[in-house]
Amino acid sequence: MLDSKHIAALKNIVGNENVYNDPAHLIAYCYDATRERYAPEGIVYPRDESDVSKVLSYCNEHKISIVPRGAGSGFTGGALPACGGIVLAMEKYFNQILEIDEKNLIARVQPAVINKHFQESVEKMGLFYPPDPASQEYSTLGGNVSENAGGMRAAKYGITKDYVMALRAVLPNGAVIRAGKKTIKDVAGFNVAGILIASEGSLAVITEITLKLLAKPRFKQSAMGVFPNIGSAMDAVYKTMASGVVPVAMEFLDHLTLRAVEEKFHKGLPTKAGAILITQVDGDIPEQLQWQLAKIQEVFGENGCLEFKIAQNEEEEADLWFARRNASQSITIYGKKKLNEDITVPRSRLPELLEHIDRVGKKYGFKIPCFGHTGDGNVHTNVMVPNPEDKEELQRGYAAIEEIFKITIDLEGTLSGEHGIGLSKAPFMPLAFTPAEMELFRSIKRAFDPNSILNPSKMGL
Repeated sequence: MLDSKHIAALKNIVGNENVYNDPAHLIAYCYDATRERYAPEGIVYPRDESDVSKVLSYCNEHKISIVPRGAGSGFTGGALPACGGIVLAMEKYFNQILEIDEKNLIARVQPAVINKHFQESVEKMGLFYPPDPASQEYSTLGGNVSENAGGMRAAKYGITKDYVMALRAVLPNGAVIRAGKKTIKDVAGFNVAGILIASEGSLAVITEITLKLLAKPRFKQSAMGVFPNIGSAMDAVYKTMASGVVPVAMEFLDHLTLRAVEEKFHKGLPTKAGAILITQVDGDIPEQLQWQLAKIQEVFGENGCLEFKIAQNEEEEADLWFARRNASQSITIYGKKKLNEDITVPRSRLPELLEHIDRVGKKYGFKIPCFGHTGDGNVHTNVMVPNPEDKEELQRGYAAIEEIFKITIDLEGTLSGEHGIGLSKAPFMPLAFTPAEMELFRSIKRAFDPNSILNPSKMGL
């Protein structure tokens, strides 16, 4: 698809130093966190929005597929060049915070700005950007928008889409558009920004993001509740959310995850417990925190909580959160291959979901440790395959995942709460959407990208 004349033309657009097709660069951009590999045929580093426009226009004219990429930290293959072609690597030049507007509480950023770097920059000014995906130390804001990333603070503050006010983007034909405004209210025209959020780079290439900011809360405090079983912990979650308290975060670890973290790190965790809940509250006066924590302790106690611990300083807070932050790496004690999914259900259906997952694990003979963001119903479920080189065993693992997806949909849930669909979940889209809905998605794709050059083969489109 990409011959020498195309390489020469792209170098003419962005400069010789910004186009590569040597083996080292192609290997570096052929994978993401899925560890699947799809080799591109060229890497292009656009220097500015004009370069993006010209590159897209050229690729559209010559029917060359092009995949925009930030940090490549996705879990579903959203930035993999499944059809070859070009990877449009944004991290080299599109990494600047353009403006922090304290009067209007907004910021303008380029898409390759690292989430954590942005948070630290606004917090120095007493401001706050809440979305905090687990990958925040290396994932980019453009990737967060493209996948509609969440995080542990979603229970109170929402997810990426709740903070995107406007986008600048380039369509596959090279046309530059602006979607949304800096204003709080805007009902003029279709919500194009809303369509581009979570589109996984399949409709346009984002070149600038306008984000809403908040005032930074002055105080925060964390606590942990220990429960005899997963059902009582899940009941405590939705009853807490209905009590008038809105925790910043409400995270859980089941007994398998607790056992794995303790085996790996020896932190003195309650391994005989059925589950733990870790929560955080914030506010501008200490009394707010005290009332919230007292209410949470009351609700937890009504739902069988065996022990309730409130962190009294930063060291104790770090200890409370250690298990949650290290859960993913710890559960590898149960298997060499982790089939991890980020299913989401309404909070009240969490007990049912986890009961079903336990039965699926017994049915297929796998350990399935679960942890995640119960404050918003988002569960990270992990089918652990001990011997992935055994094809029959691996297929049983995939069968278990498909059954979990079906259960999730039956419980009014969704295939993904924050990782997106990409390649890995594309085969399951018909479980969640009717033929009419899938055709609507394809129609939107055709309207933006009639030649299907931009991130093709993703999301089942």
